[in-house]
Amino acid sequence: MRDILLASLVLSLGIIALRRPWVGIMLWTWLSIMNPHRYTYGFAYDAPLAAIAVGTTVIGMFATRDRRESPFKGAATKFLVAFMMWMTLSWLLGLDPAQDYEQWKKIMKIDIMIVAALAVLHTKQHVLALLWVSAGSLALLGIKGGVFTLLTGGNYRVWGPTDSFIEDNNEFALSLVMTIPLLRFLQQQLVGKWARLGVWLVMLLCGVAAIGSYSRGALLAISAMLVALWWRGKNKIFIGIGMVLGSVLLVAFMPDAWNARMSSINDYETDLSALGRIRAWWTAWGIGLHYPTGIGFDAARPELFAMYSPYPTFVHAAHSIYFQTLGNHGFIGLFLFLGIWIASWRAAGWLRSSAKIGPQTTWCAELGAMCQVSLIGYAVGGAFLSLAYFDLPYDIMVALVVARRWVEERGWETEPQQPFAWRWVPGLAKPSAVAPAVKGRPPSHA
Repeated sequence: MRDILLASLVLSLGIIALRRPWVGIMLWTWLSIMNPHRYTYGFAYDAPLAAIAVGTTVIGMFATRDRRESPFKGAATKFLVAFMMWMTLSWLLGLDPAQDYEQWKKIMKIDIMIVAALAVLHTKQHVLALLWVSAGSLALLGIKGGVFTLLTGGNYRVWGPTDSFIEDNNEFALSLVMTIPLLRFLQQQLVGKWARLGVWLVMLLCGVAAIGSYSRGALLAISAMLVALWWRGKNKIFIGIGMVLGSVLLVAFMPDAWNARMSSINDYETDLSALGRIRAWWTAWGIGLHYPTGIGFDAARPELFAMYSPYPTFVHAAHSIYFQTLGNHGFIGLFLFLGIWIASWRAAGWLRSSAKIGPQTTWCAELGAMCQVSLIGYAVGGAFLSLAYFDLPYDIMVALVVARRWVEERGWETEPQQPFAWRWVPGLAKPSAVAPAVKGRPPSHA
């Protein structure tokens, strides 16, 4: 039954995307991040549902005028396109293009849809819808994982959807950690008291699920985000006391196995997982020095470890977004990859400062602040996890680019009245959305 329901929903939304391609972007985001087809048991499990979303969105983009003439505005977008081109070159000149083809196709499909999102999304409604779909998809998984952790006393690890980027407990935990600040932003857009309390509960369950994954990288990411929130908070004493009490309660609730795994961070010299990462990082460094264009999408090769690792018999994935990119695409690829996130961070900072020009742009300043916190989690947790190609960070980039463009072009003056169909997007009823037009003009795009 769930196979039929899922397939019917995807086909229905795909038909709508032929006339409204932004719907196809939301459909793709949901399928790609949440992977609902991995929770079916019949034909839908391997059905080309994502291909339907891609195909209908692309057709809708060219069959309608619901797109921008030039989606490549902004430094982050230009870095992304350059990174896509470099990854393709790295794949073609790599060690085994035939073997890496499926991975290249998977990553290009994701990045092409990110570019399509930049071309199609251009209103406040679009940004909020994108964040509700992306963060909400992971939040649903976080609720499930958080409840499971509480019911089992944290004695079992939480895992992500099967056969997905976030199947592994570590990657799944980092994705949940990054989701929490996005949920906080969405909560700030809500008016109802109970709705805001509900989002608080969801954020708590996502944090519990991330902790219940037994991921040390996720713990470091959460710690870094909490420090950032404490530093930016107005009442540092109150926030600091809350953080200490929360940490004590967490340690008291989780079983001894969890505490033993977390404490192993200090004993990395004897931890096989940590040693495997370090040896893979040495290999990635050697690849970067000797392969200017990279080797493709698989650096965990015995022959490469034999040449560059101090322990050549222990072949291990890099488990780091930085060394994963370096090992796959060389130093130029790493430079382009870092350029995406530095530019995204700067766009978020611009929104934090330059969008405070009136009530109608307050949501953009709030978006910039929470996206920076999420990117901190990605930068810290990603240092120990392989999530260089996962959708969620790129969706954050899209939200930032579109929001900045909206502020610069004074989108509140030209946006049409919200039609009835948009009322399902929570947050649009916030009073600031209907306040008088602001008089200030933000600085031009860098």
